Amino acid sequence: MSTETAYQHPLMAAYWKQLDTRFPQVEEVFEDVMAEALAVLTREGIEAYLEAGRVIGKLGRGVEPLLAFLEEWPSAAKAVGESALPAVMALIQRLQKSPNGKAITPFLQTLAPVARRLQSQELLQHYLDITLDLKARTTGSIHGHHTTFPSPGLPEFFAQAPTLLGQLTLAGLKNWVEYGIRNYRTHPERQKDYFSLQSADARAVLQRERHGTLLVDVERRLDLYLRGLWQDSDHLVPYSTAFDELRKPVPYYDKLGIRLPDVYDDAGGISGLDRYRVVLAHIVGHRRWSAALVADNWSPFQRMAVEFFEDCRIETLLIREYPGLRKLFLALHPQPLEDACDPETTSCLRHRMAMLSRALLDPHHGYGDADLNDFVARFHAVMEKGVSSTQEIASLALSYVAKTRRQSDQFARVHFDDTVVDYRDDNRQLWKFIEAGDEEEAFDEERKIERGEEIRGLPPRHYPEWDYSSQTYRPDWASVYEALHPSGNAADIDRLLQKHSALAKRLKKMLDLLKPQDKVRIRYQEEGSELDLDVAIRSLIDFKGGATPDPRINMSHRTDGRDIAVMLLLDLSESLNEKAAGSDQTILELSQEAVSLLAWAIEKLGDPFAIAGFHSNTRHDVRYLHIKGYGEHWNDDVKARLAAMQAGYSTRMGAAMRHAAHTLGARPADKKLMLILTDGKPSDVDAHDERLLIEDARQAVKELDQDNIFTYCISLDPKADEYVADIFGRQYTVIDHIERLPERLPQLFMALTK
Repeated sequence: MSTETAYQHPLMAAYWKQLDTRFPQVEEVFEDVMAEALAVLTREGIEAYLEAGRVIGKLGRGVEPLLAFLEEWPSAAKAVGESALPAVMALIQRLQKSPNGKAITPFLQTLAPVARRLQSQELLQHYLDITLDLKARTTGSIHGHHTTFPSPGLPEFFAQAPTLLGQLTLAGLKNWVEYGIRNYRTHPERQKDYFSLQSADARAVLQRERHGTLLVDVERRLDLYLRGLWQDSDHLVPYSTAFDELRKPVPYYDKLGIRLPDVYDDAGGISGLDRYRVVLAHIVGHRRWSAALVADNWSPFQRMAVEFFEDCRIETLLIREYPGLRKLFLALHPQPLEDACDPETTSCLRHRMAMLSRALLDPHHGYGDADLNDFVARFHAVMEKGVSSTQEIASLALSYVAKTRRQSDQFARVHFDDTVVDYRDDNRQLWKFIEAGDEEEAFDEERKIERGEEIRGLPPRHYPEWDYSSQTYRPDWASVYEALHPSGNAADIDRLLQKHSALAKRLKKMLDLLKPQDKVRIRYQEEGSELDLDVAIRSLIDFKGGATPDPRINMSHRTDGRDIAVMLLLDLSESLNEKAAGSDQTILELSQEAVSLLAWAIEKLGDPFAIAGFHSNTRHDVRYLHIKGYGEHWNDDVKARLAAMQAGYSTRMGAAMRHAAHTLGARPADKKLMLILTDGKPSDVDAHDERLLIEDARQAVKELDQDNIFTYCISLDPKADEYVADIFGRQYTVIDHIERLPERLPQLFMALTK
C-alpha cells in the first residue's frame, strides 16, 4: 500500500513522511493511532510524538517498539502530561546503549497503564528512577562475569509493573524491587521468577508492602465528596512521600490542582479514606475564607504563628457547618504534653504552637499555661463575632508572638515530637510576595510619606539585633518600615549634574574603559554555535594525511560582560544637615551631588542598581525609603525622589543593612556590592551603650559576607578611624575633605568594580 493511495489527506501524508518508516504493520494502524494522538496532544506534542516515533523506529529493534509507542503514548500523555516524553525517551536511549535493548518493548507496552495508575509526571519520574536502579544493579553482575549480560529481571518487571502498581504505592514498589535486587542479583533464573511474580517470596513481599488506602482507588469517591458536600471541585494530583527523605512533602493546592499523598494508612482510629476527606475539607476552608497577606515584612516566628491561628480559624468555621468534623480533627491532631520540652536547652517554639493549636480546637485540652489560656479565650471571642477575617487573626497572632517569644527560640536544637499536624496543607496560598527589584511599583499612594508622618501600608519587617554582651541575638528587635521616598523637583538634580559637567567628562573616559565588550570567541570546542574554519581546515589536512584529526572544530561565543548588582544605602540621619568643613554647603547637599554623579555613572555602565535611604527613631521605628529600584532607570522619577532627600533622626545601621540585603540578595548576579554612605557611627536614642549598635553593624557585615554580599563603607566622619574598622574591617574609605565627595564617590565605585 503506497503513501499516495493510503493517505489522500495532505496533512496525514505529511505526518507519515515525518515518521519516516517503512514498516507495513505501522502503516496499517497509522491513521487510527494518529486520530487518537490528534485528539489528545497539542501541536507541539504531535511534533514531539512523531519525532520520538522516528527515533524508536531507527533503533534496529524491529517493529514492536514502534507499534507499542505509537499506540501507548497518547494515553500515557493524557494521564501524566506530554512534557514527560523527554524522560521516557532518555530511558529508552539508556536501555538501547546497554545490553538491555530487549526490555524497550515491554517498557513501552505497559507505559500507558503505568501512567494511568501514577497520574503525575513527578511519580512517573520516580518510576523511571526505580527502573534505572534495577537496570544498573542487575546488568552484567551474574556470578561476577564481565558486564555483558542483560538484566534478567528487567523485562519481567516491566511486564508486571501495572499489576504491581495496582496494589502498591511507589514506596512499596521501591521496597519490593530492592528486596529482589538484594537477594537475587547474581541468580538469573531466580531473579526472573521473582520479578515475574512467580516465586513465593515475591508474592509474600508484595503482600507485606500492601498497606493503606491508595488515592487512585478512591479518587472518584473523593471527587463526589468535594462536589456534593462542599460544592467545590478540582483535579486531584498524587505525590509520593517515599523519595524525599530530608523534607517530607505535605498537601497543598495551586492552579494546577490539589496535591495529595498517593497513599494514606489508617491513623488514630481514622481510615485512610477519612484522612483524605479531612485534608480536602481543610483545603476547601482555606479556599473559602483565607485571604493572602504580604509576607515580605513578617519574621519566620510571626508567619508560623499566623499559619497556626488561621488553620484553627478555618477548622472552627468548618466545624460550625459539620460538627462531626471536630472528632476527626482531634483524632488526627497531635496532643503534646505540656512539660515535654525543656526551654533551657531546646527551642520550644513549635511545641508551644502545637499546644496552642490543640487548645484552640479542643475544649477539654487541660493545659495550664496562663498565656495559652488567655489567647484561647481571645481567639474564641474573635470567632464569636462571626466569620472574622485572616487579617483579624493575623493581628491576634502578632500579639501572641510579642507576648510569648523567648531567647531560647533561637536555639539550633528544635523540639519536633508531637508538633506535626499532617492533615494541614503547607499554607503557600496564605502569603504573597512583593517581587524583588520592583519596590517602586509595590507602593501605592498611601505608602508614600511626608516628613514627620507615620508610615502606612506595609506592616513592619522585624530583624534581630546582636547583643555583644551576651553574644546572642535579640529576636525581632528592630522594626523596619519601608516606603517610597516622596518626590521633589527633578530639574534640581539636572542642575547639579550640569554643575559637575567637567567632572562628568573625565568620568566618561574612565567608564568607557570599564564598559563590557560585546562578544568573545571561545575556540576549540567539540560542540559550538559555528564552525571554526581555521581549525576545521587543519583537521581536514590531518585526516587526508592519515593523522588523527582534532575534533574540536567548532567555536562558541560568550558576552564578556560585568555581572554586578549594586545597592547604594544612604545614611539620612540629622547630622547631614550640618555644614561641611570648609564649604558653604551641607553634607546632605554634597551627598546629593555625589549620589547623582554615581547614579549617572552606574547607569552608563549598565549595572543594575538601587538607591535607598534610612534613619531611625528608636528600634521601633527604623525608616527605609526607596529612592530607586532595580526595575527603574535613572530617570526623572528617580531624580525627583533624590531631589527631595531630607535628613533627620538617628542611625540604626545594622537593621537597615539587613533590610537592604533582603532585596540585594535576591538579585541574580555573580557579584553583589552594598555601598554604605554615612557621616557618623551607628547610634540611636534608645541605645545607651555606644558600642551596642557598632557591634550590631559589625555582626550585620558578617551576615552579609556569608550571603556573598560585599559591603563597603564610605565615611564622611573625620573621627571614623575610631570605629569604622571595627565594623567593616578593611572595607572602607574615609573622605576627610567632604567637598571632594562628588568626585571621589564615582571613582571609588569604579575602583571597586573594575
